Amino acid sequence: MHDGSYTITMAWNSNTYDYLLLDGVRYNAVMKDGKSIFTIPISDIGTAIPIIADTVAMSMPHEIEYKMTVNLNGNRN
Repeated sequence: MHDGSYTITMAWNSNTYDYLLLDGVRYNAVMKDGKSIFTIPISDIGTAIPIIADTVAMSMPHEIEYKMTVNLNGNRN
């Protein structure tokens, strides 16, 4: 934690996500072991956070809206 926020690293089970948007900021994926990996700042632990992730898995790139919740007890949401 730094200045009231956390930095998390999240890995999608796909390498077809090339960027995500969080609070209007674009984060580009790092591809590793067939996964799209993002390192992003999070300030709201336990609260649904809206993100937009771009996937190139379809005939043309598509931005998809998600809500992500980060918690510190080891559960995935």
